[in-house]
Amino acid sequence: MIVDQDETAAIEAHINSVVEKYRQYVNPGLSRLLQFGGFGDLEVSAEGCTVTLASGGTCLDFLGGYGVFSVGHRNPAVVSAVKHQLDRMPLSTRAYFNEPQALLAEMLAEIAPGNLTYTFFSNSGAEAVEAALKLARKSTGRTKFISTEGAYHGKTMGSLAVTGREKYRKPFGPMVPGTTFVPYNSAEAIAAALDSDTAAVILETVQGEGGIVPAIPGYISEVRRLTEAAGALLIIDEVQTGLGRTGKLFGCNHDGVQPDVMTLAKALGGGVMPIGATVFTPGICDAAFGENPYIHTSTFGGNQLACAAGLAALQFTLAEDLPSRAVKSGTRLKDGLTSVLESHPDALTEVRGLGLMLGVEFAVQDVAELTINGMARRGVIAGYTLNNPKVIRFEPPLTVSEHEIDQAVQAFGEAIAEAMELLHDID
Repeated sequence: MIVDQDETAAIEAHINSVVEKYRQYVNPGLSRLLQFGGFGDLEVSAEGCTVTLASGGTCLDFLGGYGVFSVGHRNPAVVSAVKHQLDRMPLSTRAYFNEPQALLAEMLAEIAPGNLTYTFFSNSGAEAVEAALKLARKSTGRTKFISTEGAYHGKTMGSLAVTGREKYRKPFGPMVPGTTFVPYNSAEAIAAALDSDTAAVILETVQGEGGIVPAIPGYISEVRRLTEAAGALLIIDEVQTGLGRTGKLFGCNHDGVQPDVMTLAKALGGGVMPIGATVFTPGICDAAFGENPYIHTSTFGGNQLACAAGLAALQFTLAEDLPSRAVKSGTRLKDGLTSVLESHPDALTEVRGLGLMLGVEFAVQDVAELTINGMARRGVIAGYTLNNPKVIRFEPPLTVSEHEIDQAVQAFGEAIAEAMELLHDID
């Protein structure tokens, strides 16, 4: 018994030392926020949908890295591919041809909508958007962009300039000029904003950080028609929605739309390596890179390790038909969340989303905060949407089991009941 107490004390001391290092050397505010939210432990290993903590506990990951872990944590096929490449050559010399990059670009061209043929590789979704914006300006000779209120496209200067929440833009202003924000799901608003200097319209097919807001049927296709008529490009940001998350391989497939440029990241790295991709048409490739193939570059973009992970992740996604699994599992999860809503109509207002990209909106933000904490204590990770903190998002691996879904729904229901009781006691 004494040994167990000593081990427990040692583990707690180790956890506290890491938390203190966060406070001193990483981000004091983040340290406080994680502890307040019920995430004051250390993640030490993971597999599938399960994360193991330093304290010895486990939890189900229903946040999924905001869409990163679509093929599950530490997917064996992806890990094996990366280990094999690591033993050969992890990074490129940037002087010779790079086979994994060529193979991944070929595969993306095969599965992407329409004639999206060429890929520029980077290291993140924000970088993929940066490339998309630059390609749009270079290939059209125009400078303006249209984005939507509540949109999230990243936090680098260019991607932040088209991110639709003033809270994140204002501290870093003035932004890259030329962006107009219009209401999401309003093709009429985009039509009114388009002019002869519009380089591109950039859209998510489901606004993730905006509160899990799917495009209404016909919206994306009508915007496609409008941009073509105006001579502007359509950039579809599939960083979160791509590779099966919504129940289709790409979110734009729901409307049968081929964009001019598509951005990918998150799930593309198979939950093992960071990678971003900007996929575009031959016409854009010629206009942007025809005179100078080095007009836009990335030192680490398209490195062998990341591309090996991307290839393995795509192959697994297709072989296991993960989009179909997202539909089936998403239906079960949505039904479960809806049953909780029906039991707590005073706390919850809506369950919405596509596939395994679901959000639950609360009537009161405080209840959402308490519910996140309560779920964490019950061994389930969920998270807020940055642009709408009344919405809790659920984005588990597409490989999630029925039993794991049922566990998460139960934890969600119990956490809400606890939160409502606490608020009632305070009142």
